[in-house]
Amino acid sequence: MLATMTAAPADIRMTGRQKATLVVLLGAQAMFAIDFSILTVALPVIGRDLGFGIDSLQWVVTSFALAAAGLTLLCGRISDLLGRKRLFLAGMALLTISSLIGGLAQTPAILLAARIAQGVATAMVIPSGMALLTTSFPEGALRNKALGLNGALLSLGFASGAVLGGVLTDLLSWRWTFLINVPAGAILLTAAWFLIRESRAPQRPALDVPGAITVTLGLLALVFGVTSVERHGWSSPATWGPLLAAAALLAAFYRIELRAPQPLAPLRILRANTVKWGNFAGLITFAMESGLSFLLTLYLQQVLGLTPFQTGLMFGFLGLGAFLGGTFAAHVIARTGTRGALVFGLALQALTTGAMYWLGQATTPNILFVLAATFLGGFGHVLAIVAYTITATSGVADHEQGLATGLTSMTQQIAFSLGIPIMSTVALAHSGPMHGSTKVLEATTFGIAVNGAVVLLGAALVLAFLRPVATTGPTAAQTPATTA
Repeated sequence: MLATMTAAPADIRMTGRQKATLVVLLGAQAMFAIDFSILTVALPVIGRDLGFGIDSLQWVVTSFALAAAGLTLLCGRISDLLGRKRLFLAGMALLTISSLIGGLAQTPAILLAARIAQGVATAMVIPSGMALLTTSFPEGALRNKALGLNGALLSLGFASGAVLGGVLTDLLSWRWTFLINVPAGAILLTAAWFLIRESRAPQRPALDVPGAITVTLGLLALVFGVTSVERHGWSSPATWGPLLAAAALLAAFYRIELRAPQPLAPLRILRANTVKWGNFAGLITFAMESGLSFLLTLYLQQVLGLTPFQTGLMFGFLGLGAFLGGTFAAHVIARTGTRGALVFGLALQALTTGAMYWLGQATTPNILFVLAATFLGGFGHVLAIVAYTITATSGVADHEQGLATGLTSMTQQIAFSLGIPIMSTVALAHSGPMHGSTKVLEATTFGIAVNGAVVLLGAALVLAFLRPVATTGPTAAQTPATTA
């Protein structure tokens, strides 16, 4: 019989210190989510001010994604060994300094260096912050509530980043999309120093250097290859060359981990049913939601003629649905179990996305339909995020939480990098160059239909193969995760 997760007793309450810790950690996670999208609207202005060419402007985004995705797993393991709080503080300090440098940059090289540093800071803070969160709250109701709020703020931050970037760029300057992190980072850094307790693995084994090198280079090559699709297409050596290198490096990493006495990522964790299928679900929901945001942006601006600021306001409904999804996630999980909540969240995201295919069949645009679909889709998306995070970190001992949360964070970063190139390629393959509103409508609605179908397939696979671990006992966090 399939095991299901049950909530801890309802009368358990957070202590004052747990509440303060949660505020600091959620603030940091939300800030990094905003950072991922805040520059989107400002990119053309940055290009004009600093002299970026059209072909090189995408490196403002790609340089960040490369560092964040490539180093996340390594930083998650380092946090287990050296201390999660220590790495969290170092990452927040790096973010604050690099944001100041980026805001004052006068040349493309300095700005790109600042973006790389921000990506490194993301790789340091996200997994260490998540590990601090999961080790601060025991498995069950309290952890589910904390992860629910975290998921809500992640998607709310991602959705609101473009709006905030547009407001800051229009009213002040694009430089404030960087500089806003300086006071926020300083406040969170100070609060974390005093409020968060250190957490690390009880033993400090030697770091698996060959494994660290191969997995980091492999992930860098993977993200570089995928982000090359928009510029060069799938058939270009600039795309498939890095992807082949990524496959070879990740295969070498697997072989190294089989033989390493103290592996960077113990294969028993990578093979665990909950870790494997939880991260698969996370990859699907994040990649397809970021791809959907791209397609809807094209539809709203190039078909309906909305301004970037108006488009950002439209995405505010997605953010509202996301916030409510995170708020109610713990209640849904308590009633349905984590597996049920994960499948329901993915299915709701899939159905509301697929329904927007009919925008291309309607005789007149329906803004209210778009708002309702994105609102409900945002609710399902964040419910899936919370459930996948709980799933992928359950049944893993506390001393390996940095690795488990590093995997979930790496999944997020890779998914964000995959979603837009894949959906862009699907749309272009169907309709060819998107010249004119009719072609854009045809391409985006087809891409939206494919997007919904992929998420629905993901929900079906999770329903068929995921076997969650039980968390009813007090020692559940210490038991090995189930394996396929």
